[in-house]
Amino acid sequence: MGRFERTISVLGRSSITYHCYSRHVAAMALHFGKLPTELDPEQVHDYLFFLQKKSKTPSQTYFKHTVYGLRFLLKSEGLPYEYLALPQIKHEKKVQVVLSKQEVWRLLKSCQILKHRILIGLLYGCGLRCMEARSVRLQDLDFDRKQLRVVQGKGKKDRYVPLSEHLIRGLKSYIQAEKPKDWLFNGQPLANRAGGDFDSRYSQKGVQWAVKQACKNAGIIKDVHVHTLRHTYATHLLEDGIDIMTLKDLLGHESIETTIEYLQVAQLPSQKIFSPLDTLFAACSPK
Repeated sequence: MGRFERTISVLGRSSITYHCYSRHVAAMALHFGKLPTELDPEQVHDYLFFLQKKSKTPSQTYFKHTVYGLRFLLKSEGLPYEYLALPQIKHEKKVQVVLSKQEVWRLLKSCQILKHRILIGLLYGCGLRCMEARSVRLQDLDFDRKQLRVVQGKGKKDRYVPLSEHLIRGLKSYIQAEKPKDWLFNGQPLANRAGGDFDSRYSQKGVQWAVKQACKNAGIIKDVHVHTLRHTYATHLLEDGIDIMTLKDLLGHESIETTIEYLQVAQLPSQKIFSPLDTLFAACSPK
């Protein structure tokens, strides 16, 4: 699997991606008792059909990751996708869930723990991904220049994003109260080999729980996830007048095509969408 890991790393994928894809490829190898590259396309299709029919496979995720893993395996062996006649994976086009400003305000006010209020404020106020928020260190905060340095975000790129004065005040209060030493958001202390403890960063599940709990307390029934706050950040900035190229840099997108998708959701003053019922009532209702 050495070439497999090298291929994934060279193409800029994370170690998490490697472990995910290698696990699915290994499962297929165990199923047949041989390497997937030693199979014929019929055997591969039978296995993929078997995965699709598994009752416990949510949203075809296991199926898709197996196909992606096989693609990387073929690439690492210098073989074309046609070698195993791998199917194309259709990407679902979904419109992002976006919160209103009133809902974000309720979300922040509903947080019963200061740590959670600052976390959600950072996710929304800086448009951070979950991993980026978890990875913020004290040294990344520049209160004088009102900036946050996002280190090695998706695509292994650094970027700066503005810090709101309101968030800075909250961050200072939080730091004074919690006294973090390295990570801004600490998790449970972990034991080291010397017998002592060292601080770990807040877990992904911890971040997800904080957002879900805040939504519950705020009475928000939309399907909100951690990434929803990033979508909301981008949409609100567009509606507040920021240009699309600046937004691309703030979000750390590689391609402008990814950023343009937010134009489908944003309600821009220049192209305000309305229902014909509005003009119908204006024209026909009794004066």
